[in-house]
Amino acid sequence: MRLIFMGSPDFAVPALHALIKAGHDIVAVYTQPPRPAGRGKSLRRQPVHEAADALNIPVRTPERLRHNEEELAIFQSFNADAAIVAAYGLLLPEAILNAPRLGCLNIHASLLPRWRGASPIQSAIRAGDEKSGVCIMQMDKGLDTGAVILSEATPITPTDTAGSLHDKLAESGGRLIVRALAEHPTPRPQDDAQSCYAPRLERKDGHIDWTRPAHEIERQIRAFIPWPGSYALLDEQSYRIGAVTLVDDAEATALTAASPMPGTILDNALTIACGQGCLRIEQIQKPGRAMMARDAFLRGTTLSKGTRFV
Repeated sequence: MRLIFMGSPDFAVPALHALIKAGHDIVAVYTQPPRPAGRGKSLRRQPVHEAADALNIPVRTPERLRHNEEELAIFQSFNADAAIVAAYGLLLPEAILNAPRLGCLNIHASLLPRWRGASPIQSAIRAGDEKSGVCIMQMDKGLDTGAVILSEATPITPTDTAGSLHDKLAESGGRLIVRALAEHPTPRPQDDAQSCYAPRLERKDGHIDWTRPAHEIERQIRAFIPWPGSYALLDEQSYRIGAVTLVDDAEATALTAASPMPGTILDNALTIACGQGCLRIEQIQKPGRAMMARDAFLRGTTLSKGTRFV
């Protein structure tokens, strides 16, 4: 098929390669423009941009598509059979959605209608879902509301982070979009009553609320690796928390017998009181330092019993 590919981050790259390997003709790639990144804030191209250049595919990087008649004319001129969209980052106006012969197909990293929106991977882990997955969706003008063409479930393991689940779903997305184009399955409408929303995340969302149950905090920390990360404040300094383990119920009951305030350090092993239960910090990062295992961190830093994170 003659395809336009629209994607920006690492998640979209396996799908681009899978489509090429399957013999499809990618006539153009649309991706987000280069953005300032790193300490020097130099412009950095999106991973899809880099992949397309390596494949000698023409790349377009419009800042916007809405109310952009010039770009619409260019998009229409490609005479594509379909546009494949994977974490592109711009809303597609109705004229763009309708331009390809078969419309626009989206590779979405959840089992729709669960987790529509910008952070489906993080939201699934944080909510304690037992599985996630990928859907191929016929795009409409709503937010991830189109009919589902194909889906594939992936278990969420107790050790999965957003990073590890992202990589599994990215590979699944590549396989699934190739199948969708080959098999032409009948789209099935979503049940809007079963939908839930995965909001766009910001750095401030990583602030740990120690009044929450320990198992919820543990899931948040895994869900926010690698971004936005989870952190706690102590003496107005921000400590990034990289990994924790849940303390078993018997030990937690003994450690919290005196009803400490949530966020309190309970022993010399960085066990922290939560709203319910306790967590033990396994990896922690002091401001200006690298992420360290607990034992290495404590050799250079003293955090006394009774000190409280907020």
